Amino acid sequence: MEDENQSIWAKRMTLKDQANVIKGLFPFLKPFKWYFVAGIIFIGLVSIINVLLPRILQDFMNNHLSKASTEFKTLIMFAAIYFGMTLLKAIFQFAQQYLYGLGGTYVEIHMREKLYEHIHKLGMRYFDQTPAGSILSRVTNDTQAIFQVWYLFMLMIMGGFAMVTSFYAMFVTNHQIALAMLIFVPILLGAVYYYQRISSRVYGGMREKLSQLNAKIAESVTGIEVIQEFRQEERMQTEFAQINDEYRNARIKMIKTESLLLNPLIDVFYGLGIVIILWMFGLQANTGAIVAAGTVYAFVSYLETFYNPINEVMEQLSTFQDGSVAGTRVLKILANDEYAPKQAPDAHGEITNGKIEFRDVTFSYDGVHPVLKHLSFVAEPGQTVGLVGHTGSGKSSTINALLRFYEFQEGQILIDDQDIREYPIAEIRKKMGLVLQESFMFYGDVASNIRMFNSDITDEQVQAAAEFVEARFIDELPGKYHEPVIEHGATFSAGEKQLLNFARTVVTNPKILVLDEATANVDTETETIIQTSLEKMRANRTTIAIAHRLSTIKDAELILVLDQGEVVERGTHEELLALNGRYRDMYELQGTVDLD
Repeated sequence: MEDENQSIWAKRMTLKDQANVIKGLFPFLKPFKWYFVAGIIFIGLVSIINVLLPRILQDFMNNHLSKASTEFKTLIMFAAIYFGMTLLKAIFQFAQQYLYGLGGTYVEIHMREKLYEHIHKLGMRYFDQTPAGSILSRVTNDTQAIFQVWYLFMLMIMGGFAMVTSFYAMFVTNHQIALAMLIFVPILLGAVYYYQRISSRVYGGMREKLSQLNAKIAESVTGIEVIQEFRQEERMQTEFAQINDEYRNARIKMIKTESLLLNPLIDVFYGLGIVIILWMFGLQANTGAIVAAGTVYAFVSYLETFYNPINEVMEQLSTFQDGSVAGTRVLKILANDEYAPKQAPDAHGEITNGKIEFRDVTFSYDGVHPVLKHLSFVAEPGQTVGLVGHTGSGKSSTINALLRFYEFQEGQILIDDQDIREYPIAEIRKKMGLVLQESFMFYGDVASNIRMFNSDITDEQVQAAAEFVEARFIDELPGKYHEPVIEHGATFSAGEKQLLNFARTVVTNPKILVLDEATANVDTETETIIQTSLEKMRANRTTIAIAHRLSTIKDAELILVLDQGEVVERGTHEELLALNGRYRDMYELQGTVDLD
C-alpha cells in the first residue's frame, strides 16, 4: 500500500481529479451545512465592513480634514464610528472563523466515524491485502488533512466576496479607473492556475519523498535487531541519507516555487495597480478635475482588499493538494464494497447442538485459485475434528469459511443440518468460540479482557471462566482480576495470555469451539497446563482444531490430513498411523513417541 500511496503522490492531480474528490466529499458536509451557511453570511458581512471602513476615512479626509480647522467633536465622532465598525468587524470575523471551523471539525469527525464504521464492515480479504499502518493513516491523518479542502473553500468564498465588494466600491468611486483594474483579472487567474499546476507537482514530489522517508524509518525501527545482527547499520544509514537528501531537494524546490510565485508576484501586480491608479488620477487632475486625497486613499485600500484574497488562496493551494490526495484515499476505502459475507435476509436460526457438516465445499480467496477443493466431513455434536497438514494445505481456510470470515464459492456448510447462511451472524459469533495462536490483549485489566467489555458478563462469571481453564496465575497477581493490561499484554507470558484467551472464549459458553494452533507459541511445560484446560473446554462442545503438534489431537474422533485443499487421509489417530501414510510421516518427524 505504501507503493500505492507513492504512486498517488507521484501523479499530479488535475483539476478534474480534484473536482471529483470535492464532489465525493460533499455528502459528508450536508449534515452540518448550516454551520457553513452561517459562516458564509458572516464572511459577507465582513466584506461589507471592509468596504465601509475606507469610505468613512475617505469622507473624513475629503470633507473635514481638508478644512483649516476641524471640530473636536467631529474627530471624536469619526473615531468612534471607525472603532465601532472595526470592533463589529472583529466580532463578525470571530463568528466566521468559529462557525466555519466548527463545521469543518464536525465534518472531519463525522467522516472519521463513517470510515471507521465502514472498515469494520469490510471482509477479511481487504485486511489481508492492506497493511494496518496504511489503514491507520487513512482514518487519522487523511481525515484530518481533508480539512484543508474546506479551508480553501472558505478562503475562496472570502476572496470572492472581497473582490466583488471592493470592485463595486471602486466602481462607485471612479468607474473608469475601476474598469482599468479589470485588465489584471485574467492575468491573476492565469497566475493562480499556473501556480496550482507547478505547486501540485512539486508538492506531490515532496510528499512522495517524505513517504519514502517515513517508510525507511519504520523499516529501521521494526527491524533493528536484524540490522544490528547482520551489521547493516552502514547500509541503512547510506540509504536513509540518500532519501533524506532527495526530500531536502524536493523541499527546496517547493520553497523556491512559493518564494517566486506567492507574495512577490502579487506585490508586483499590486504595485502596478497603484501606478495605474495614480497615473489615471493624475490625468484627471491635469484636465481640471479635483482629486481629493481621501478618494485616492480609498481606491488604494480597495485595491489591497482586491488582491489580498488571491494571495491567501495561492498560499493554500499546495496544502490543498494534500487534502485532495487524502480525500482520494479515503473515498477509495469508502468505495470498497468487499464486505464481509452476507447472511440470508430472513436469517433466524439458533444453534442448539453444534453439529457441523462441510458438504463438497470449494473455496478461493481470489475467485480463481481454489484453496479448498470439494471438502466434505461431519463433526457430530460434542466431537473433535482435527485438521493437520503442511503450510498452505487449507487448514486455516477451512475455519475461515466456517467462521464466515470469507465467502465460499461452492457446496454447503451446515450447522445442525441448516445452511450456515440462514443463521444471523450474531448467533454464529455467539455460539462459536475462536482461540487463535496469537492472543491479542486490549488495554484495560484482566477482567475486562476476559469479558471483552461486555457488561452483561458478571464478575462471578469471569472468575468462574478463569478457574475453569485453570488460570491460577491470576490469584498471584497484585491486582488479581483488576491487574492492568498494557499494550499487547506485554507483562504476561505467552502461556498466561493464552489462558486468558481460553477464559475469554469459555465465558460466553459457546456450543462450537474453533482452535487455530492454540498451543503453537508456548513451551512444552506450559503446553501441559494448557492441554488440561483444552480438554475441559472441549467437553460437550463440537471442536474444530488445527493442530501443529499432533499429540494435541490424538483423542480426536476424526482427523483430516489436508494437502493443497483436499483431504488425502482421514480417520482416528490409530487408523491414520496404521495407514503408514502422510500422517504417520508427520508424527514420526515430530519425534512423538509411542507409535505402537
